[in-house]
Amino acid sequence: MRPSLESLRVLEACVSAGSFARAAERLFLTPAAVSLRIRTLEAELGQPLFIRAGRRVVPTGAASVLANRVREALTGISEALAEFQAATPPLRLTAPPTFASRWLAPRLARYPTPGASVIQVDVSAEIRDTGAFDVAIRTGRGGWAGLEEYRLAPVEVTPMLSPSLLGTRTLAAPEALADFELLPHPDWEQWFKEAQCATPQDLRFLAVDYPTHELDANAALAGVGVALLSPSLFRPLLTEGRLIAPFPYVLSGPAWHFALMRSNDARQAPRQLCAWLCEQAREVA
Repeated sequence: MRPSLESLRVLEACVSAGSFARAAERLFLTPAAVSLRIRTLEAELGQPLFIRAGRRVVPTGAASVLANRVREALTGISEALAEFQAATPPLRLTAPPTFASRWLAPRLARYPTPGASVIQVDVSAEIRDTGAFDVAIRTGRGGWAGLEEYRLAPVEVTPMLSPSLLGTRTLAAPEALADFELLPHPDWEQWFKEAQCATPQDLRFLAVDYPTHELDANAALAGVGVALLSPSLFRPLLTEGRLIAPFPYVLSGPAWHFALMRSNDARQAPRQLCAWLCEQAREVA
């Protein structure tokens, strides 16, 4: 019977460490487990590997030679893996700022990178050229030429504000938003339609139009005004009570968050990442 690589690794650790106990510490095993592994290896090889003198164990000459050869082999494997990983190009992922910080960052560290590929994340609100990424997360209605599309989740928005801004006032109906300053957003009128009421004519908007939803959220947290934000992306702020979503009306779609990859890219790594992103989105839904 040919011994396993794991058993040979235990042998090498015992010889280099000088004792079963120290080898167990290096391997994060118990001394009993190391001793059992060595006895099993001796039975498989048909000869003793250590001379036991009381509590001391001394490797036989043949065991020392075998352990040295195993050490050389393990070193060669480690070097081969390092060379392979260095030669594997990084997987380039681009995503808009708010989605990257609120949705992607908490999940991406758990991604089991195939072939130990490094994922390079490019955070940008700009649309990158298709040659500048392997996977892109973008928001829209689909129909990008030359790209495979994976739907992640619909874009959702609802008004949010800080408790300090609300104070003792109440928001009994959507029309009451006219009493507050609103952060500019292109979907305000559509949200009022979702809430089944006409857009108030006397709405007041701040003069500053922030380029990202993250900045809108920061302004809302500071009590500057009411922001139209995603309840899924900013759920932690709602859970912590730092922001309030006073109405049950959530505008969903028609735009979606998509994972995109080039249609002519035959590699498995980008497709696996897109599929994993879809799994993560389904877990949230």
